[in-house]
Amino acid sequence: MALRIIAGEARGRRLSTPEGMDVRPSTGRVREAVFNSLHSLGCLEGAEVLDLFAGTGALGLEAVSRGAASATFVESAPSALAALRANIDLTGFNDRCRVVPGAVMEELPRLDGDYDVALCDPPYRFTAWPELLLRLPADTVVAESDQAVVPGLGWDVIKQQRYAGTVVVIASRQ
Repeated sequence: MALRIIAGEARGRRLSTPEGMDVRPSTGRVREAVFNSLHSLGCLEGAEVLDLFAGTGALGLEAVSRGAASATFVESAPSALAALRANIDLTGFNDRCRVVPGAVMEELPRLDGDYDVALCDPPYRFTAWPELLLRLPADTVVAESDQAVVPGLGWDVIKQQRYAGTVVVIASRQ
């Protein structure tokens, strides 16, 4: 199945995906639900977005396509970085996107500024949610996992929904 931008300025653009199991892109159904929720919360238009464990960049590029001011992508896998850069070129969002190559937990302290929305879709084996959420420089987080993520102190869960094998939790900083 082809991975495409669902809505907005780059609607319908087919995204490049690397071969292999290093990347597990969010399904169109999950992305559509996430972005409909973010839109209804009023936190996407003009937002500074942080896409962690970016993979192909589908989440961050969808955000920019739907009106986010910019997206910063953090990714470590070389094949995913190549696809991510190709997808930024394909959408024409080069002036609104920044790629930070490296491991999320290592790069997180080096990120400058605060973000309005953080999109976090790590590999399902990821277990450092408490540390990630404690250090996250964002007002709203979208956490995708194979099980419910409990944001912990300082966060209010706005929405939690299961979509087949993916659980999405949207939370805002208190």
